[in-house]
Amino acid sequence: MSISLSRKQFLGVAGASFGTLTLAACGGPSTTGGGSNNTAEAADWSKLKPASSISFMSSHPGKSRDTELKLIEAFQKAQPGITVNLITGGANYEEVAQKFQTAQAGTDIPDVVVASDVWWFRYAVSGAILPIDGLLKAVKASTSDYVAGLISDYKHDNKQWAVPYARSTPLFYFNKDHFQAAGVPERAPETWEEFAGWAPRIKTANAVSSGYQNAYQYPAIAGYAGWTLQNVLWGFGGAWSKEWDIIADSEASVKAMQWVQDSIVKDSWAGVSSKNAITDLQAGAVSATISSSADLAATLKAAKEANMRIGVGFLPGGSVSQSPVCPTGGSGLVIASKTSPERQLAAALFATFATNAQSTATLSAATGYAPVAEAADIASILAETPEFKTVVDQLKVTRTQDYARTYLPGGDQEIAKAATRIMNEKADVKATLTELKGTLQSIYTKDVKPKLKSS
Repeated sequence: MSISLSRKQFLGVAGASFGTLTLAACGGPSTTGGGSNNTAEAADWSKLKPASSISFMSSHPGKSRDTELKLIEAFQKAQPGITVNLITGGANYEEVAQKFQTAQAGTDIPDVVVASDVWWFRYAVSGAILPIDGLLKAVKASTSDYVAGLISDYKHDNKQWAVPYARSTPLFYFNKDHFQAAGVPERAPETWEEFAGWAPRIKTANAVSSGYQNAYQYPAIAGYAGWTLQNVLWGFGGAWSKEWDIIADSEASVKAMQWVQDSIVKDSWAGVSSKNAITDLQAGAVSATISSSADLAATLKAAKEANMRIGVGFLPGGSVSQSPVCPTGGSGLVIASKTSPERQLAAALFATFATNAQSTATLSAATGYAPVAEAADIASILAETPEFKTVVDQLKVTRTQDYARTYLPGGDQEIAKAATRIMNEKADVKATLTELKGTLQSIYTKDVKPKLKSS
């Protein structure tokens, strides 16, 4: 999703004020940079020596802390003059965003930061991070080193703002034993309508199991409901938005979310996880769910230990569209603007090392994240974990996320609030989505539209 923003782009000169004002207004962390977006372009990298010490702030996505330490160790062997200090920025991307924001007020700024699909763009327009085109050239790296559909996600205003790191797609995870007991095919359904036909049989067949709950478990609302529900919306022909046109209350979107509510309330074969749907699946309490590909390795390991057969497949399509209905997600590595050029140069060396062919294969093998480097050799991963092929294959048929979720400040949170009302509180679907549209439209009109220009 190269961010030309549909013939429109953000005004770079207005970026800092936009980031400060809108994010504060919407309850999310503001990311005032405190530095110039042109620092990296102005520096003469050939005359600089990389700093001897930098910091890397991460939430260790996919329980990857040990893997990140291995990547740091390998980097320090390749670059013995540079020490990398790993900082835990929180348990998730939002906590990293908060901590990165807090750091802006002082001088102890992390040099490399894990930035989610929702937060990197706000960092860019607020001036908190650098465009890295010049840095990539200085460290002899290129955007062509990366999978085109992933590196282009971080393009804005004809500049590159990040390199892809822990990138994922949601997968359909299912208990093969439960499906077998119900006499349904041991595969992911092609459409949600097909699964709805299986679900009552799955639930009935497994209801005698101790602790069994549902044929399907929706991910916890706090676990990025706006991300995973795009799949259902797209399959039914709806969406949260179509570029900057908010269509959350369109006929197709209402139909999709009514189907979601009915699966929980009326038909009673689905539920909503209170904490972690993939953990519910691993416990045998539910028969299927959607979760990040980053959960693949841990889920298969848990299944093996429990003598359970877990399968994975593409996300189901819907009555209107069977493909592409899968969003990408995850995070990239950004470089802070409020640090010295020497630290920024060292940061670029580390960021490109941590995402090169060997490193991305290491991270993929340990977690299930998609390989981000074009040259990554995943033969050994496939040999050990054949299910990983689903991650690689589905990545080829993904769809750009709705602007309402990724580019509207606070948009993801507002979507989650609406999902909570519909899925947990049995609220009227049409009325709730109409209210959501008004809220999202207000954010766009007040905080985004004034910063757009025709290109």
